[in-house]
Amino acid sequence: MSQAMYILAGVTYYIISVIIIVIILNLINNKEKKKYQKEITSLERDKNLIISSSILSELNKVEALINNDKLQEAYEEWQKRFKEIKDVEVPKLTDALLDIEECFNDKDYKSLNDKIAKAELEIFYVKSKANFLLDEIKEITLSEERNRETITKLKAKYREIIAKYNNSKNDYKEVSGPLELQFENVDKLFAAFEVAMEANRYEEVGKIVKGIDDLVGNLGIVIEEAPTIIIMGRNLIPNKIKDVKNIAERMTNEGYNLDYLNLNYNIEETEKKLQDIFAKLNVLNVEDSILELKTLLEYFDNVYNDFDKEKQAKKIFEEYIRKILVKANKLEKINNGLYRKLDVIKYSFDLTDDDVKIIEVIKEELIAIKKDYNEIVDAHRNKSFSYTRLGKEMENLNMRLSKVEEKLDYALKNLGNLEEDEQRAHEQLDEIKEILTKAKKRINSYKLPIVPNDYYVQLSEANVAIKEMVKEMNMKPVSIKTLNIRVDTARDLVLKLYNTSSEVVKTAAMVETAIVYGNRYRPINKNLDIEMSKAEDLFYQGEFKKALEKTIRAIDAIEPGIKDKLLESIKR
Repeated sequence: MSQAMYILAGVTYYIISVIIIVIILNLINNKEKKKYQKEITSLERDKNLIISSSILSELNKVEALINNDKLQEAYEEWQKRFKEIKDVEVPKLTDALLDIEECFNDKDYKSLNDKIAKAELEIFYVKSKANFLLDEIKEITLSEERNRETITKLKAKYREIIAKYNNSKNDYKEVSGPLELQFENVDKLFAAFEVAMEANRYEEVGKIVKGIDDLVGNLGIVIEEAPTIIIMGRNLIPNKIKDVKNIAERMTNEGYNLDYLNLNYNIEETEKKLQDIFAKLNVLNVEDSILELKTLLEYFDNVYNDFDKEKQAKKIFEEYIRKILVKANKLEKINNGLYRKLDVIKYSFDLTDDDVKIIEVIKEELIAIKKDYNEIVDAHRNKSFSYTRLGKEMENLNMRLSKVEEKLDYALKNLGNLEEDEQRAHEQLDEIKEILTKAKKRINSYKLPIVPNDYYVQLSEANVAIKEMVKEMNMKPVSIKTLNIRVDTARDLVLKLYNTSSEVVKTAAMVETAIVYGNRYRPINKNLDIEMSKAEDLFYQGEFKKALEKTIRAIDAIEPGIKDKLLESIKR
């Protein structure tokens, strides 16, 4: 390709690139332009909606309703506010939108964004003022319809209240006067509502409707709750007060101390609370009354529970008052017997003061328990405390006594074990000597070429241990701790000697059997013959384990598995 062609191609690519860039920029510009056009159109529409026909229509309705100076003043003030929005605020918005149009046409997009944001805020502000004005006007224009609807519902509710009252007048005798007076007030308010509506006194109408709503709502609550309040306050609670007083008087005569319940004070407070509740009921105030009455009933139910607890506590107390004294005397008698023999026990078994300290501790604890017991009994005789408290004191005392009993049982068991340990030591001496004899017989039960040195060492240790055991048994006083150690040592050494004897005899027998079995291979295997000769030497030297290992290893090279066969032959 010639140089001219290259230049032509380059120019072509450059022109195409420029065209593409221009197209892209135009597309971006058009897109941005459409976005601003859409925002300007939206602002124009929002501005035009501010002055709607609704405000004018509602103002015309108010003009037709005017029949007093107050409503006339309100109408004129609303017209003034509407005129300001229409003739002042909206034209300012129109100027702002024209300014935005001018910036748009000049493509001054930087200023345009700020002006659009400011215009949106101003339109929102003026629109809010217009909506607020419309709502105020509608309070009057829609007042009759809304209030008529509310009054209709209140009349229906009021008729239900009157019907319920007339059908159950006996249930409301306590408050019939205040209720009927309130009914008259409600009837007067209904009549006042009609008068106010006829005169278009709408501000007064709103207050009347609210007053009727409050009165009817409160009457509904009173009609609903008054019978329950009267039954609870005039029947249930007074009956419980009377019953509680009778039970308390009877229990006091029977020896119960009920001072901790503060019954007289609580009954006085209950009666005061009932007076307050009925004073409020007389002015048709039943707020929290049922809740307070339920709380009072719950209190008296708890008093009944307290009476039952007192009766149960008396049974517990009367049971413990006999049981604890008998048990304490019994434990004291046993412990005193031990205490009198304390010096003999310490000498006989070589015990220290710390070893028998528990007996003195038990004695002191029993003295303290009997002292506390007598104080509780005195309090009972003087009627100083309730049975609930006395019963708990006795339960605690019984627990302390049970712990002392456990300590005494532990002491008796330990002292009894000392005597048993001494007796058992004599019995075990015979058993140990018998095992020693068996060990000697076992070692002599097989004709050994030589008895291993381990056997004689262990035999000597066992004999020394037996002598030490006998020596300790003959000492006065005997130390059971030391004696038990001597018994355990002697028994362990004798058992060890017996196991050694059995193992030596068993191993020697296996070696001899293995050598006899391996002799059949000696003529045919020189290595085996040499190894067997070494094994025999070890056997006659008393090295039975080494002799056995060497014999089995030599035979196993010719006849694998010989060890299992030898074990089987020994068993047979």
